[in-house]
Amino acid sequence: MVRGLFEYVFPPGYLDELFRETAKRQREGELLFSLVVETLSLAVTSTRESANAAYEACKDRFTVSVNSFYNKLKGVETNVSRELVLRSANRLLPIVEKFPSKRAAPLPGYRLKIIDGNHLAATERRLKELRGRKAHALPGFTLVVLDPRRRLVLDVYPCEDAYAQERSLLNEVLASVEAGDLWMADRAYCTTEFLLGIQDRQAYFLIRQHATALSGKELIDKRRFVGRCATGKVYEQRLLVQHGGKPHELRRITIELHRPTSRGDCEIHLVTNLSHKATRLAELYLERWTIENVFQELGQALQAEINTLCYPKAGLLAFCVAVYTFNIMSAMKASIQNAHDGQILIHEVSGYYLAEEVSAICGGMSIAIPGEWWTETFANLSPRQMAKKLTELAKRVDIVRFRKRIRKTRNPTPKRTGDYRAHVAAARVIANRST
Repeated sequence: MVRGLFEYVFPPGYLDELFRETAKRQREGELLFSLVVETLSLAVTSTRESANAAYEACKDRFTVSVNSFYNKLKGVETNVSRELVLRSANRLLPIVEKFPSKRAAPLPGYRLKIIDGNHLAATERRLKELRGRKAHALPGFTLVVLDPRRRLVLDVYPCEDAYAQERSLLNEVLASVEAGDLWMADRAYCTTEFLLGIQDRQAYFLIRQHATALSGKELIDKRRFVGRCATGKVYEQRLLVQHGGKPHELRRITIELHRPTSRGDCEIHLVTNLSHKATRLAELYLERWTIENVFQELGQALQAEINTLCYPKAGLLAFCVAVYTFNIMSAMKASIQNAHDGQILIHEVSGYYLAEEVSAICGGMSIAIPGEWWTETFANLSPRQMAKKLTELAKRVDIVRFRKRIRKTRNPTPKRTGDYRAHVAAARVIANRST
């Protein structure tokens, strides 16, 4: 199923055409972009341990050295990497929509989009300037836009400067806002220009209020109690924001929490231009944590952050390859849910177990079945035909094998004693248990 979806999303020649259309400085040359992405995907899916191991596995297909391969990786422009995610989502959306969702729309009539930032993990000290220092190289960060109902990443905004803030990319995000969107985000995105920019485009927002970034604000009248949600008591009041010499009236929803947050906050303030019940919007905000699950799956099930790729463009390309692989696995999860008539839901299918199965089987399957067969079977299918094919295959999946294992509530971690750097022999600790 995964191999067929890869062939459907990016059929032969599609990636090279994408590169020619979007690349501005880099040239195609002897090394095709499609071969670079295909090789890198072996490392991202853990089929191969690293980008170098992936190159060695595909060496007979290359006419250039491994140095040329790495030079190509570190030169791929971020807009090309972003286009991989955009086009994968556009290709997969018509398929996923063929599978009826078992979850009701969070807010019917709106396209809910959750946005959050992800800083790529530190890499090895492969830059010459860092070999004698303790510091590691940070290859950059991205803003990720998620459709939580379909579990598809719709867009990414890569940034090479790992120290840049989320707000530095908000103008790019505003350019992609469409009428009818409902944007949900943490307080890092709560700026006057961003909120009112969304509103000017006939779209909507539900964003946690920042203490200082929302300028020109003034609370009108006292807040009033309107009900309760799963996390606490809910209040609301009107909020006036001055911008460009004009007043803009919004709503502020306050959740008085049953338990403080990890940072000790006892209240959460949400700013919105929606007119729905405050309790419903407070419950809806809990959906924001869905994107944290996406980042967790990208880190655990896929090698989204390859620690040997210290150059920003290479690291961001690997992350985007992992994101469109995540989209492919989300489409597969939707087909499994549909084929088994709701016996297992999308969020109950383990991305980790699926990725483990793919990495274990991929090598042998690529030897047993020639690449031409995959192209003939999947590349030219319509969305309806692809959805039907996936459903037929999904019926053979043993859902017990791929269901998430829910951990029981753990006891609090005990306070540790002794020298943190010291080690002990496990056999002696076990032997001393009786005493």
